[in-house]
Amino acid sequence: MPLKVHKDIASLVPYAPGKPMEELERELGIAGAVKLASNENPRGPSPKARAVLSEAAHTLNRYPDGGGHRLRGALAERWKVTPDHVILGNGSDEIIGLLVRAFLSPGDAAVMADQTFPIYKMEVRAAHSEAVEVPLKNWRHDLPAMAEAVTARTRLLFLCNPNNPTGTIVSAAEVDALMARVPEQVIVVFDEAYCEYVRTRDFPDSLGFVKQNRHVIALRTFSKIYGLAGLRIGYGVTTPEITGYLNRVRPPFNVNSLAQRAALAALEDEEHVALSRAMNQAEMATVRAELGALDLHPVPSDANFLFFDVGRDGREVFEALLREGVIVRHIAGRMLRVTIGLPEENKRFLQGLKKVLAPSIVK
Repeated sequence: MPLKVHKDIASLVPYAPGKPMEELERELGIAGAVKLASNENPRGPSPKARAVLSEAAHTLNRYPDGGGHRLRGALAERWKVTPDHVILGNGSDEIIGLLVRAFLSPGDAAVMADQTFPIYKMEVRAAHSEAVEVPLKNWRHDLPAMAEAVTARTRLLFLCNPNNPTGTIVSAAEVDALMARVPEQVIVVFDEAYCEYVRTRDFPDSLGFVKQNRHVIALRTFSKIYGLAGLRIGYGVTTPEITGYLNRVRPPFNVNSLAQRAALAALEDEEHVALSRAMNQAEMATVRAELGALDLHPVPSDANFLFFDVGRDGREVFEALLREGVIVRHIAGRMLRVTIGLPEENKRFLQGLKKVLAPSIVK
């Protein structure tokens, strides 16, 4: 007898993670592959974070602190809120799932961009709710159109800023205009996984809305600039009322002890963050210039990746780059996304791309 699966689940397409370097090397018989597909910090984690891991390993027979008291306290101090405003997650992805479980019922709706972090849509549809997708405008969130898409059934509005996969941001003034139109029953989810890379001064103050007791949550992560992607730890800053509901559906030991200790140490290493940001900015300028020389013009990015039209079938270029030992991300159609890596990794990517595109490059 075939399994009985709800149509909303059966229609979902599983998230496709990037191919591990070791697997690519084994499959193709190559060495020295570079992975520029998952927007990781190529400099790795803070030395302070690495230093605490061996010490923390001695307590792995004990359950982690289910309340994450020390880390929540440090984050509350950093952002000038109380610990009751902070919730930890197994990556910020988990908090997205908690939001959906807590606030969406079958028949409800959530508004999001049509090209953004795919987990929003997956979680919403898995909850048997409607994912209302609003097209980007010039590769940016169209906030007036998103406000128009809100109805009486809308419970969540997802705003990825900087947006993944485009790297674009929306300004403080644009967000203020959106918030003036969003009705009381809608929780605005500011997913700011890449906010530490932002150079633009006119970046929205999402935490300001939290302090005004608005129905918002700002999601942050230790997976990107802090370099702790392998430990899976993120957090949200929101009102105590919202954290109270999220904690009702949160597993009791959702963030492991190594992640908590490493995140606490990483949070204190501002030098590592500053150096990572500076390297990303310098290398992004180099990669952007080289892509421009190939007549490929990336979308302006405030994150640690570039999104660009490769001018031909993106899947073919992606697969050809794999054979050159370079892992990037094919998004859709002709669009690729490449993470800014170490100088030697970026050089390898550019060399591979030039080789792959050589027949179509105009001399």
